[in-house]
Amino acid sequence: MPTYDYVCAKCGHELEVFQSMKDAPLTKCPACKKAGLKRQVGGGAGLIFKGTGFYITDYKKKSGEKKETAAPAPKSETKPAPAAAK
Repeated sequence: MPTYDYVCAKCGHELEVFQSMKDAPLTKCPACKKAGLKRQVGGGAGLIFKGTGFYITDYKKKSGEKKETAAPAPKSETKPAPAAAK
């Protein structure tokens, strides 16, 4: 259900109301009890993500896990072939 902002033209009271799109706009102010509420026109905030970011790579590993690295391959020590005795 969307949130609608209302302002009373009589007393200046502001409020937010969760209403269905099918519901009629409110007209009676809960503060002064007079018929002066007007629905504010909002641009619609849409979806707001808070935090450092949401990327597909954020879910590759869990925090606290160490990055696995391949163990270095052992170097083979090559000695030159012994010279053939004549």
